[in-house]
Amino acid sequence: MKVSTLRALSPADGRYADKVNSLRDIFSEYGLIRFRVLVEVRWLQRLADEQQIGELGPVSSVMKDVLNNVVDAFSLDDAERVKAIEATTNHDVKAVEYFIREKLGDGPETEALKDFLHFSCTSEDINNLSYALMLRSARSDVLIPQMRELRNRLKAMARDHAALPMLSRTHGQTASPTTLGKELANVVARLERAEKQFADVSILGKFNGAVGNYNAHAIAYPDLDWREISHSFVSSLGVEPNPYTTQIEPHDWTAEYCHALVRYNTILIDFARDVWGYISLGYFKQKVAKDEVGSSTMPHKVNPIDFENAEGNLGLANALLSHFAEKLPISRWQRDLTDSTVQRNLGVAAGYIVIALASLAKGVGKLQVNEAVIHTDVAEAWEVLAEAVQTVMRRYGIPNPYEKLKALTRGQAVTKESLREFVRTLEIPDAEKQRLLDLTPDTYIGLAEQQARDI
Repeated sequence: MKVSTLRALSPADGRYADKVNSLRDIFSEYGLIRFRVLVEVRWLQRLADEQQIGELGPVSSVMKDVLNNVVDAFSLDDAERVKAIEATTNHDVKAVEYFIREKLGDGPETEALKDFLHFSCTSEDINNLSYALMLRSARSDVLIPQMRELRNRLKAMARDHAALPMLSRTHGQTASPTTLGKELANVVARLERAEKQFADVSILGKFNGAVGNYNAHAIAYPDLDWREISHSFVSSLGVEPNPYTTQIEPHDWTAEYCHALVRYNTILIDFARDVWGYISLGYFKQKVAKDEVGSSTMPHKVNPIDFENAEGNLGLANALLSHFAEKLPISRWQRDLTDSTVQRNLGVAAGYIVIALASLAKGVGKLQVNEAVIHTDVAEAWEVLAEAVQTVMRRYGIPNPYEKLKALTRGQAVTKESLREFVRTLEIPDAEKQRLLDLTPDTYIGLAEQQARDI
């Protein structure tokens, strides 16, 4: 029976279902089964290539094609068959083994292959590598590309508006001017660093049996170098081997992966809130879609909903990711099963991130810089030049420069004339005095423009 998205428990599979399609084949039950099948088949192939396991190989080219096809042609119908088998076995990994047995069929080569399916494995050998492949695929195929797309868009905006003077606000109060481009460049630099940290997290996997000691391997074939075989197999999947584990891979790398995403998401929450504020100040307008409604009762409204949506979904993702990072590395003795049900929600957290990134991309795409409002705001803030004046006074040894400017400006209405009148009284070189007299709030931007262009 088809389930309508209107009856979905999670908004990721309901309201926002279309936004997370890129994750479905990775994190769904189908995706998990597909990765399990891949690991089981690749391990069987690795064993068949081992010359000292004479009972198994070598495998004919025809059978190699059959095995590869089990992986390459894996379909939704195949996943349904695995689930049907699981209904009888009540064991999800064993159901995968039985499914592959069915796919191999009957033939002169298949009996030996069937006997070596899941050889010396514990279920966690299959599962930990499946989740490792999931998270690697999500990172390389979905998350990093969307992160890069957003960062490049912000980078272009930073350069386009590198020279646009803008009033800073520290503690919410008027502060030394910056440029719009430089403030966007700050975000780009933070995101670039966070993306690199996320991309650099090593993805680890174990393949060492029931309690991590190769017990079954060594008793069956004591002369084989099982540690090397295991390490080469894990590496062949694009995963870094972890040689020291209990029954489970300890999930420390998964915690690092999650924490890296939390830090990245936190930067975007900060960005979303700042843009929300700048929209409120009128620094940004938002493009209006003809048939959209901003309020059920106030027709004039154009709300910053994309940035609000992003902030909310990033918060949800961080709540899940923080739990994963704190819970998954903890397991009683050689293992307990509390990690299993938790790991099944990794895709939910990734889904909230993808939803948020899509919202931010949409929101940024609707932004229109309101240069008139930004210029008016900074042009009238003559008090910000107090910093410039007192700093030049320090250079030329005028006593108590800070205190004198504090008396002139703090809590006072500072105008262009009142500030220039003060400058004219200073005993500093004429060239320096003229430089201060020529200074305006919108030219007091330091090296902001260069920094924005350099990003």
